[in-house]
Amino acid sequence: MRLHRNLVFAVVDTLLQIFNENKYADKEISKALKRDARWGARDRAFVAETTYDIVRWKRLYQEIAEVKEPYRREDIFRMIAVWLTLKGIAIPDWKQFEATPTRRIKGRFDELSKIRKYKASIPDWLDELGEKELGEELWSKEIDALNQEAPVILRTNTLKTNKKKLQQVLENQSSIVTFFIEAYPDALQLHQRANVFSTEAFKEGMFEVQDASSQKVAKLTGVKPGMRVVDTCAGAGGKTLHLAAMMENKGQLIALDIYPNKLKELKRRAKRAGAHNIETRHIENTKVIKKLHDSADVVLIDAPCTGLGVLRRNPDAKWKLQPEFVEDIKATQAQILRDYSKMLKKDGILVYATCSILPSENKAQVDSFLQSEEGKNFKLLKEEQVYVHESGFDGFYMARLRREE
Repeated sequence: MRLHRNLVFAVVDTLLQIFNENKYADKEISKALKRDARWGARDRAFVAETTYDIVRWKRLYQEIAEVKEPYRREDIFRMIAVWLTLKGIAIPDWKQFEATPTRRIKGRFDELSKIRKYKASIPDWLDELGEKELGEELWSKEIDALNQEAPVILRTNTLKTNKKKLQQVLENQSSIVTFFIEAYPDALQLHQRANVFSTEAFKEGMFEVQDASSQKVAKLTGVKPGMRVVDTCAGAGGKTLHLAAMMENKGQLIALDIYPNKLKELKRRAKRAGAHNIETRHIENTKVIKKLHDSADVVLIDAPCTGLGVLRRNPDAKWKLQPEFVEDIKATQAQILRDYSKMLKKDGILVYATCSILPSENKAQVDSFLQSEEGKNFKLLKEEQVYVHESGFDGFYMARLRREE
């Protein structure tokens, strides 16, 4: 593999922004990919994949390279030298890589790989928390799986097409080969990574990129055409659009969020998807929630969480997440459950979901809600914890409850 200076320099500049300026990896990589219009697909893939790889293994690589934050440019080059050596790629004869101790790199890797916090490249506090909540064996398996690259999975937009037709269109128009996933009725998984957003099928709203585990959440709600449904933490609308498709554009689907910019993005996506029964409402105050009390057939709470189940897609979250945030978000989850559950009619269905693997954000929250004043008339019908190392898909928790008073 021959390295090109402009591509490696783009990786260095991007990593400095992510690490030293605390910028989001996906946004900085997106900026980097616009640096040179002459770059082809391989060049762009190198920049994106190398940057994500070094973000994912930051702690391990910095220990091997013997550098500390805040990083200098030469520190990043030392980390790239570690990446190259461990990948078995010849280090180029550039001044930035002079006197790279390749034998020492391999020796340090073998040594540090015996210690989980280095092997998995995670902060001390997160390693301790994971072991405390899941136990050593389960946590070790899960954090290893969370460091692997995630597959690209599409959700067929059944408002416009079906899975078989979408598969044919992608292969015929864009040479993108996919396969069905058993037990996931709307999902297609790519054989090889590709830029699906540039396809005509995407522009025509025939699919969304959505992990298989995430697709299970809307299915668990059991929504049907004609219902009144509230998606309480809709964000940019991944699950909202799935609900709209299941409802066949019939009935009322109210999408709530505290961030108006996310609801604006949801509207744009809904237009492309042909989802016409979605009404967005910005949660500016408690009146927005109170107006919906006792009115919904189904309420979805896709709660804000630590996002530990999706670290494969957002490896920089390991470095942004702080211990105090974990405690704060658990308090927020409990409050949201108590407040938003009041929107349900008698016999209405509540689905609580997170993209976390921590029991304290998941089962413990549901158990606590059921023992509260607001939850005393609810019954737990079903719950599921999806682990990455078992499923191959994102880590998710989901629970289905019924209001029985």
